[in-house]
Amino acid sequence: MIRSLLLALAGLSASLPLWAAPALDGAVEQRSLNLHAIAMFFAFVAATLFITYWAAKRTRSAKDFYAAGGGITGFQNGLAIAGDYMSAASFLGISALVYGSGYDGLIYSIGFLVGWPLITFLIAERLRNLGKYTFADVASYRLRQAPVRTFAAVGTLVTVALYLIAQMVGAGKLIQLLFGMNYASAVVLVGILMVLYVMFGGMLATTWVQIIKAVLLLAGASFMAFMVLRLSGFSLENMFSQAIAAHPKGVAIMSPGGLVSNPIDAISLGIGLMFGTAGLPHILMRFFTVADAKEARKSVFYATGFIGYFYILTFIIGFGAIMLVLNKPEYMDGSALIGGANMAAIHLADAVGGDLFLGFISAVAFATILAVVSGLTLSGASAVSHDLYASVWRHGRSTEADEIRVSKIATVGLGVVAILLGIAFEKQNIAYMVGLAFSIAASANFPVLFLSMFWRGLTTRGAVLGGLVGLLTAVILIIIGPTVWVDVLHNQEALFAYKNPALFSMTAAFVFTWLFSVLDNSESAQKEREAFLPQFIRSMTGVGAEGASRH
Repeated sequence: MIRSLLLALAGLSASLPLWAAPALDGAVEQRSLNLHAIAMFFAFVAATLFITYWAAKRTRSAKDFYAAGGGITGFQNGLAIAGDYMSAASFLGISALVYGSGYDGLIYSIGFLVGWPLITFLIAERLRNLGKYTFADVASYRLRQAPVRTFAAVGTLVTVALYLIAQMVGAGKLIQLLFGMNYASAVVLVGILMVLYVMFGGMLATTWVQIIKAVLLLAGASFMAFMVLRLSGFSLENMFSQAIAAHPKGVAIMSPGGLVSNPIDAISLGIGLMFGTAGLPHILMRFFTVADAKEARKSVFYATGFIGYFYILTFIIGFGAIMLVLNKPEYMDGSALIGGANMAAIHLADAVGGDLFLGFISAVAFATILAVVSGLTLSGASAVSHDLYASVWRHGRSTEADEIRVSKIATVGLGVVAILLGIAFEKQNIAYMVGLAFSIAASANFPVLFLSMFWRGLTTRGAVLGGLVGLLTAVILIIIGPTVWVDVLHNQEALFAYKNPALFSMTAAFVFTWLFSVLDNSESAQKEREAFLPQFIRSMTGVGAEGASRH
């Protein structure tokens, strides 16, 4: 059955050019048909389908499906984590922000990267020692399972939904540019592939697709950066001078404040990017794919190196796009400079390497998106099947087969949601949408996860109510802020003045988690406080009492 479905999808993909239609509303103008890009695109799709088929035959248990059987090495997992980070938001979105705003685009690169010390020194080892499949395993370790897992699942699903928007928009724009497809049809195709990868291959397929695409993307981005520097005489000063001369803003692109001019917004964005890293469910889930805490530490070490190097490249690629692409009509996509130039890196690939390299980068960019959306979908499906169905609804009495079946049903549902959201948010900058996902993760997931591991006084009531305050505050502020209230709902003025809510929502989460915990004097709360020491010992050593409280 699996073989038939995969072959059917291959046939569907092969018929892609027949779906080609003029791009809608001029957002992306299709250039001449690029046979190299088309060939590499289909070669990658075929390769990933083969990986999925291979992984499906090796996925027999819940541990195989959720955590690749725990058999991924630290180096492999580091590449896979880097692959998760090197998403459409990083490669296409950040380079587009630098292309549009210059120096200020760095705020996203730095914000994404500086969250890693939190993972390295505070979370990775403890997470691996305490958890099994999802971060809810850790958050609920000594607390009541049902309420904490329910909250954690909701926080995961909201974060995943926002993150998926960015990836689906990037994929839709990329295929639209290459094939002239209707944008909605392109998003649907990506959704179908995403669902197949997760349903049949699970974490094993997702991990190996991430590893392969990380290697290819690092190689392609390195070549692009090298060519930009070569054309600048290997002089950053010369590169910046040419970019200033080409950009409509002139020397202003070398000054801060062009992208985020309000200091409250800048601080809030930085907080969201820093602390959101430690609350991203698809990143946290990767630490359960390795054998022990030592390999988890290695994962972070390797991932930090790969990610830091990659973000340096995106900065060069963004300025290179200003130099070589901005004023050339044949490369422009017809959309606004800021927020609509998501394909700047793709156009730069054509400028520095011609059709062959454009085909390679396009295929790798598509691989980037597919791999990330697969990881996101798997984390969302795991929240539904492992946290809600198995632990809350069935109280731990479900079989592994039932759990995996529910996860696959949830995967289909998430695929539909991702397609609808990708179509609805077509015009949004993809790096910015990921910034909002980080805000949700920083406001809902991180405070509860952090306090569950480091604060003895945390109780179930505090974790759930405080976490919900953070989650609802972040979601409400995003809805009434400029991004949704003005850009999506087309109201004249936003009810909340700031685009990034993390400063307010994360603060509210910590304050109310503390408040509801210290006010909880129930008998169960006292037991939860007493269970902290056994949990802490286990988190540090990997051995000790099973501190999970099942009341």
